[in-house]
Amino acid sequence: MRTTKIEWTDKTWNPITGCTKKSAGCAHCYAEVMAQRLKAMRLEKYRNGFKLTLHADNLDEPLSWKKTHNIFVCSMSDIFHENVPFEFVDRIMDTIRRTQHRYQILTKRSERMNEYFQTREVPQNVWLGVTVECKSSKKRIDHLRDLNATVKFLSCEPLIEDLGRLNLQGIDWIIVGGESGPQARPMKSEWVMNIKRQVELQGAAFFFKQWGTWGSDGIKRSKHANGKLLDGMVIQEYPQF
Repeated sequence: MRTTKIEWTDKTWNPITGCTKKSAGCAHCYAEVMAQRLKAMRLEKYRNGFKLTLHADNLDEPLSWKKTHNIFVCSMSDIFHENVPFEFVDRIMDTIRRTQHRYQILTKRSERMNEYFQTREVPQNVWLGVTVECKSSKKRIDHLRDLNATVKFLSCEPLIEDLGRLNLQGIDWIIVGGESGPQARPMKSEWVMNIKRQVELQGAAFFFKQWGTWGSDGIKRSKHANGKLLDGMVIQEYPQF
């Protein structure tokens, strides 16, 4: 278990680590940088760096956590990576069903997630999400929409272009954030407001996480200096469930 600074969750659980790049949002992957740093620190779990690694010895970890948490599953990987056997995903879901925590699963492999749940029920304590960082990734929303999850959400982070028109039917929660790090790409305020307007019209919850390395004024600073104000307000709504 790891306490996290990710604003929309409070713990992470990583029975899988490592990944490969899938789409434009992966270009400056924070998890890859972190994994290499942890390898350099000689943490046994990250001895393979960012190479995909299954950690069967971590599967029962949440069973010992007494307090109920919001848990981001595989923050350092993608649970539906094409090289993760469905049998291993089954074991993760078995742990999930045995606890009272809420689990947030976010993927860029929406086709594979949809395939997996065609033959399995989504646990009631699982929230399913897909990353939608650019126009070419909007097709992931359709793969998510068909699934019977308690909460279905989008992570538009890092938002790297205007997404245009969105069909948010059946989607409960939208998270938006800009990229951080030395190579971060800027996010424009009009892209954010376009999403916010559509979320409000279609009745979902809107969570603005951060501006990232580039501020709303287009100036490059630390992400902490740029903050998370949108039109002078912190807007971090959560879905009803």
